[in-house]
Amino acid sequence: MTRLAGHIRQMGFVVRDADAAMRYWAETMGVGPFVVFRNLLFEDYLYRGKPAPGPVVTIGVAQSGPLQVEIIQQHNDAPSAYLDFLAAGREGFQHVSPWFDTPEAYDAAYARLAASGLEVVHEGHSAGSDIRFAYFSAKEGGWPQFEISEALRPAIRPLSEDLQRQAAEWDGTDPIREAPPRP
Repeated sequence: MTRLAGHIRQMGFVVRDADAAMRYWAETMGVGPFVVFRNLLFEDYLYRGKPAPGPVVTIGVAQSGPLQVEIIQQHNDAPSAYLDFLAAGREGFQHVSPWFDTPEAYDAAYARLAASGLEVVHEGHSAGSDIRFAYFSAKEGGWPQFEISEALRPAIRPLSEDLQRQAAEWDGTDPIREAPPRP
């Protein structure tokens, strides 16, 4: 639990090779299976408060009990918190994320984080979705960052429930599973 934004539900890792990272987590750490969303584009995207081209990313997610492990690889050179992290010579653990179930709860957390002195690094939503996210960082930089998202909204909640079901039933086979195509 964080006093600023609630329960941490996700740990995010920014890597140069998402498939290798997911295999490591599945084979070495025993976390999986990962459901992979490839070539996601962010829309209504702002980087440091200004409109910018959206990153194109591969995201793999898996549950370990109530905690989600997220693996992110960016494929283009759009400015982002991810490329900032890699440019600083880092790879791996990049953010923690509390989730919200209503736009009002998200807006309240956004306001609390901004009022605390943290800066918004980037924000937007995935193409074809209205589920918002924003990444916050200390003004002098630093990691991990805070990501907030509307990942508990009813439109996306079935994905979280399915990930928990898959993790509970997982026997170690088929550790990387492609997400079904989006309508």
